[in-house]
Amino acid sequence: MTDLTLTTFDWVPELPRGYVRDLRVRWALEEAGLPYRVASVSFHDRTPEHFAHQPFGQVPWLTDGDATLFESGAILLHLGERSDALLPVDPRMRSDAIVWLFAALNSVEAAVLPWSVIRFSGDTTDSPGRQHIDGFLEARLRHMEAVLEGRDWLAGTFSVADILMADTLRLVDRFDGLAARPACRDYVARVTARPAFAKAHADQLAHFAAAD
Repeated sequence: MTDLTLTTFDWVPELPRGYVRDLRVRWALEEAGLPYRVASVSFHDRTPEHFAHQPFGQVPWLTDGDATLFESGAILLHLGERSDALLPVDPRMRSDAIVWLFAALNSVEAAVLPWSVIRFSGDTTDSPGRQHIDGFLEARLRHMEAVLEGRDWLAGTFSVADILMADTLRLVDRFDGLAARPACRDYVARVTARPAFAKAHADQLAHFAAAD
């Protein structure tokens, strides 16, 4: 019996399916070949027990024996410590992977999220705030394009940094935001072509569809 339990929502609306962050954890677990089970909490009713595991009422969280971890980046780092398939053994490459894991969260996803919320909402208003958000993301993509033009993986070999960065950029690509960034677009295609991503993505879609 596995000691790893991934908890996600029992159901979500159609729009965010394939992008809920339990996908990142599923993907890492599949890459590492670590056995796990999936548990569900109600999307509509956030209970005190839910908030006890995830203080913001979000998902996912991972139970590993007696430990419970929330925040997808923290979970990926934890799993990386358990598997060489997720974090390189070489100390320099390992440090690079950890740096890029945090960069994906703090530098790139911080720009992607407000931009994507606007795209999801269908708001086409041209306002100073909207222009600032667009410019913020464009600056981040420009820098990532320069980085990815010279490498296949962020830390020399595939790692949790690539899971998080590719999943973040994948949301931009959903709205064709990488059209002018071929290195970023090719990177997303390369990372998401991995069988572990395909299985994690299909499993998430099936999980939510089962509750329709």
